[in-house]
Amino acid sequence: MKLLTSLAAGLTGAVALTLLHETARRLRPGDAPRMDVLGMRGLRKILQKADAPQPADDTLFNVMMAGDILSNGLYYSLVGNSRRALQRGLLLGLVAGAGGVLLPGPLGLGEVPSNRTPQTQAMTIAWYTVGGLVAGVVARALRQ
Repeated sequence: MKLLTSLAAGLTGAVALTLLHETARRLRPGDAPRMDVLGMRGLRKILQKADAPQPADDTLFNVMMAGDILSNGLYYSLVGNSRRALQRGLLLGLVAGAGGVLLPGPLGLGEVPSNRTPQTQAMTIAWYTVGGLVAGVVARALRQ
């Protein structure tokens, strides 16, 4: 039961994060983080190295979104279901947000999608933190 609680909390945090990203990229196209672009670039690189066919942009986006929710959900499930789930969610979100700002360049994915402006950087860190906090709150609520 503890595993299911953690997975449910993680999935909820990942969905909250994705909703924030997708809403903001439509409302603030000038400085919203474009983690979807980074995800598609990463997926294209993997497919290219595997000599796999490159899907159409719409298909790539849908596959990337499903993978993004799954991977973020598994990551946020690390909040567990202890009394410290909220603190863990905060820490996991901050680490993920910092990684979203600092890692794309060194990974060869480009820096613009998450580093375009100081506001873009702040939003990236803030939204991943919100995802972690949502996971923590849900884990805490399901624990009781």
